[in-house]
Amino acid sequence: MKRFALILLLIIIYSCKNQKATPLSSISQDSTSNKVFTSLYVDAQNHKLQFESIDILNYKFNLTLTDESNDIEGLAEITVKFDKSITSFNLDLVEQQSNNSGMKVESVLENNLPISFKHSSNQLLLNIKETKTDDIRMYAIKYHGIPADGLIISKNKFGDRTFFGDNWPVRAKNWLPVVDHPSDKATVEWDITAPSHYQTIGNGSLIERTNLDGKTTLTRWKMQTPIPTKVMVIGVAQFAVEHLEEIHNIPVSSWVYPQERINGFKDYALAVPVLDFMINNVGPYPFEKLANVQSKTLFGGMENAGNIFYNEKSVTGNGDYEAVIAHEIAHQWFGDSASEGNWHHVWLSEGFATYFENLFYENKYGRDSFVQKLKEDRLKALRHYNKNQSPIVDTTITDYTKLLSPHTYEKASWVLHMLRKELGDKLFWKGIKTYYDTYKYSNALSEDFQHIMELTSGKDLNSFFKQWLYQSGHPILDIVWKTNDSLNIEIKQTQENLFLFPIDIKINFEDGSSLIETIQVTNRIQKTEFPKSKNISSIEADPDTWLFYDLNAIKTE
Repeated sequence: MKRFALILLLIIIYSCKNQKATPLSSISQDSTSNKVFTSLYVDAQNHKLQFESIDILNYKFNLTLTDESNDIEGLAEITVKFDKSITSFNLDLVEQQSNNSGMKVESVLENNLPISFKHSSNQLLLNIKETKTDDIRMYAIKYHGIPADGLIISKNKFGDRTFFGDNWPVRAKNWLPVVDHPSDKATVEWDITAPSHYQTIGNGSLIERTNLDGKTTLTRWKMQTPIPTKVMVIGVAQFAVEHLEEIHNIPVSSWVYPQERINGFKDYALAVPVLDFMINNVGPYPFEKLANVQSKTLFGGMENAGNIFYNEKSVTGNGDYEAVIAHEIAHQWFGDSASEGNWHHVWLSEGFATYFENLFYENKYGRDSFVQKLKEDRLKALRHYNKNQSPIVDTTITDYTKLLSPHTYEKASWVLHMLRKELGDKLFWKGIKTYYDTYKYSNALSEDFQHIMELTSGKDLNSFFKQWLYQSGHPILDIVWKTNDSLNIEIKQTQENLFLFPIDIKINFEDGSSLIETIQVTNRIQKTEFPKSKNISSIEADPDTWLFYDLNAIKTE
C-alpha cells in the first residue's frame, strides 16, 4: 500500500506540474493517498519549528553511484547556523523500509565528534551539545540506501542506465538529509563518484573532473548562491554536450542523449534568446551557468537551478518544447532565486513563469501570438474553475499537490497581465524588476509582492490583490446594449462574489469605424450611457484581451 500511495502521489504531482497534464480535480483520491497528504501536512508543521531554530547555510553531498546496484553511498556535510539555544534538531530523510528502499544512517558527527541520533518517521533527530544563538556547526552524516524516489535510477528510452535528481516538491528527502522546504535555502556542493562512462551535471560551476582509477570518475560541482532543495539536483548519464555562445557572460550548454545529439542540440539552442530576453527585462541571470538537460524527470520540464531537466521526449528536432523552455528559464528568476516563502504562495513561482513564457512569445512572435496564448490560458483556467472553486492563494489546503492547478499557473499569470494593464507598462516593469531585486536569493509571500508594486506605482492595490488572489471566482457577465439618442450599456455580474474592474468596450459603427471606451465596473449591475454620433452596428467586450472573465452573452434590445 505504501508503494501504491507513492505512485498515486507522483501521478497527481505530474498532473499539476506539467502544464499539459490532466487537471488535479479529475484524479480520484482514496484513503491511502489521504494518509500521504496528512504526512505532508505534518512535515510542514515540523518545518515551522525548524525555521525558528536553525538555518542551513551549506550542503556538501559526497555520493558514490555504481552500475552493480541502485544502492548509493552518501556522506552529507551540512553547515548549520543556530538561531537560538537548542539541544536537538531534525532533518528530513526517508528511513529504510521493509522493501529495502530508503536510507540507513551509519553515523553522525558534530564538528568531528560522534553524537547520538534517532531515525524514524522520515525524520533524522540529532541530539547535539547545547547551542548558543548564532553558533555555526558542521554535521557529517554517513548513510547509504536505495532511493525510493527523488533520485530516479532507471534506464532511458534507449535502454541506457541513468541517475537523475527529481526533488519537486518534497522528494529530496528520499536520498538527501535536508530541510525539505523552499524557505530554507542554502548553497550546495556535489562530489559525485561514478563509473567513468558517465558524465555528471550539477548545480553551480564545475570544480573538478578526475579519473580516479581508470574505472571511476570524481566530478565536483559547487553552487555559490543559495537555492531551495526542490531545485538542488544532479544528473548522471551518457551525454552529448554542446557549449553554446555565452549570453551576458553566462555559459549556456545542452546535455542530450548521444543518440539524439543533432536534434537535441537544435531544440535546446532555443534557450539562448529566452535567456537574453529575461536578462534584458528582469535582471542579471542569478546563477553561474545555464545547462539544458534531457532527462528522466517525471515532469515536462523541471526548473532545477542552473541545470534545467526536460523530459526525455522533449527532443524532436522540431522545436516543440520552446514554450516549456521559456517557462523553465523564467523560473530561474522566479521560483529558484526569488522563491515563495511557503507553498500556499506557489503562484509567485508558477504564475510568474507562465506569464513570462507568454511575454517571451510577445517579444519574439508579436502581439497576436501573445494574445492567443492568453486566451488559451484563460479558457483552461475557466474550465478548471467549474471543477474547483479555490482562490489562487488558499491557506486552507494542507497538501502541497492541490496547490498546483490552472489557478496557480494560468489564472495567476492573468493576474500579472491585469496588473500590467492597471499600472501601465513602465510602472509594471519597474515593479517587477524591483520585486526581483529585493527578493533574489531569498523568499517572498504574496503580500511582499503587493507591497513592492504599491511602493513602485504609488497606488493602493489592496482591492486588486484581495479579489484576484484571495477571493475565488471571476466576473461572469451578461451585457445588454441599446441605442436611441445615445448608447446605453448594462453590465450584470452573475457570479457569487462581486468584482471591481475596468472593462474595455469596442463600439463598431455602420460606416466601418470604431472606438474603444472603458467602463469602471463597481456594482452588481453597472449602467453606462455614451453619446451617440453615428449608427452603431455592434459592440465587443474586452477587444484587446485584458480581463480575466467569462461572458454569458452580449445582447441588444
